[in-house]
Amino acid sequence: MSTETTKKPSVLFVCVHNAGRSQMAAAFLTTLGNGEIEVRSAGSQPAHKVNPAAVEAMAELGIDMSAEIPKVLTTEAVKESDVVITMGCGDECPYFPGKRYDDWVLEDPAGQGVDAVRPIRDEIKTRVEGLIASLVPASK
Repeated sequence: MSTETTKKPSVLFVCVHNAGRSQMAAAFLTTLGNGEIEVRSAGSQPAHKVNPAAVEAMAELGIDMSAEIPKVLTTEAVKESDVVITMGCGDECPYFPGKRYDDWVLEDPAGQGVDAVRPIRDEIKTRVEGLIASLVPASK
């Protein structure tokens, strides 16, 4: 019996407040990744709570983010991640050679209502689906 273990790829989503974009991306990856990818999110200046409009927009798709709490970005979180996706705070994210860094330019949902958050949410979902395809080989 083989005891070989394959390490799951890990992704860290980072935005300034860890209250909207990075939380939605992490929720999509957790939901759509089927447990194949380790998911983290953090902010360089975390807010006190997740953006209620982001929570509402995700709930419309059956994804509950209401219990999430913004987390502070740590050097350890970056070190432990294979892929680091920044969303407007790339200059504040520690850099380590050998990691994949992507910057997703997305509108900031802070202070906007759910009508303005929906297109941001949908763009994040599309990008997360592409990220999953690049990290997890398709099973035939």
